[in-house]
Amino acid sequence: MNTTPFTSEDEFLEAIHARFPNEHPHLALGRGDDCALLKCPETVALTTDLFVEHVHFRRSYFSPADVGHKALAVNLSDLAAMGCLPLGFSLGLAGPPDTPRVFWEGVLDGMAALAARFDIPLAGGDLNAAGAVMLAVTAWGRPGPTGRALQRCMCKPQDVLFLAGDAGLARVGLEVLERFGPDAARDWPEATAAHLRPAPLVKDGLALAKLRTRGLMDLSDGLARDLPRFLGRDLGADLSIDPDILHPEVLAWAKATEQDPAALAVLGGEDYALLGACHRAQFLEIYGHVPSVWAVGEASARPGLRVNGKPQDAKGFDHFG
Repeated sequence: MNTTPFTSEDEFLEAIHARFPNEHPHLALGRGDDCALLKCPETVALTTDLFVEHVHFRRSYFSPADVGHKALAVNLSDLAAMGCLPLGFSLGLAGPPDTPRVFWEGVLDGMAALAARFDIPLAGGDLNAAGAVMLAVTAWGRPGPTGRALQRCMCKPQDVLFLAGDAGLARVGLEVLERFGPDAARDWPEATAAHLRPAPLVKDGLALAKLRTRGLMDLSDGLARDLPRFLGRDLGADLSIDPDILHPEVLAWAKATEQDPAALAVLGGEDYALLGACHRAQFLEIYGHVPSVWAVGEASARPGLRVNGKPQDAKGFDHFG
């Protein structure tokens, strides 16, 4: 294990080139020139996310591979939420110059494994020194076979609101990791995995784009914060969160900490579930094709958010709140 830092950009680039192929059907020209040349479809979906130490992750309980995986996964989740297939990504990396090379190699290993799973190339990026570790990923993709890109603010009153994926599980992961550190994975394996290594639901997003889904979005800041963004200015929602349909680790942590499990589900962020809407007559068809979905309520012409009949005033996570 080499704990010394990289001594030059060239050494860093060699570590990148060793892990990411530089030829791919989606690239006309890969890394090494001033720009990559991409083979893009007519319509391209583009997304960028920052992943910053002490804001999005702590090295005390994120392994280097977790950091690399999640920095890319959050972008792929955005593409999934548009019903799009990932095609490639670029990467900006910055950190303290004395960061051990074994850390960066782990970051690259985690990212390369996820990129290989989705068969997407790293087209290029940038390196720099900074006071904390920061990753900036820009990913792009194309709409699926139908050509539809699923959008927000397409709901109508009485539409069924549904999720593909869990709600509140990643928040439980964050809380147990903050309290117990890496040892939390022993007793809370799925919650910690949901926080450290979210799984982008690209397959579900592509399937939902083929169906009569009204709209879709990536659930990253929690239902309470993201649902108003999804509904638009003129609609509210009535959610029905039955504890029996929540993940067992959410229920167990809620009981252990005397929290309301429905509140955990509604306020929890970073689940990277997909929040969707459809006409009520279409929900069973959607469920039949995408069995990971579950109904959480319905859109309403009445403003505001209500959970199990009670007004929901807390809004969840906000970077600038």
